[in-house]
Amino acid sequence: MARSTARPVVRLKSAAGTGVTYVTRKNRLNDPDRLVLRKYDPVAGEHVLFREER
Repeated sequence: MARSTARPVVRLKSAAGTGVTYVTRKNRLNDPDRLVLRKYDPVAGEHVLFREER
């Protein structure tokens, strides 16, 4: 049986207001309703919350 390879692409925008965005592939293991992720923002120089743009 072939497993579906289509995974939605999620745009993450930094909540620090620096304009940094990440494009990630949705991980099925994560909570699908989670709207924020902590990632490294190179402009702020620290880990900040990134919000999904849905």
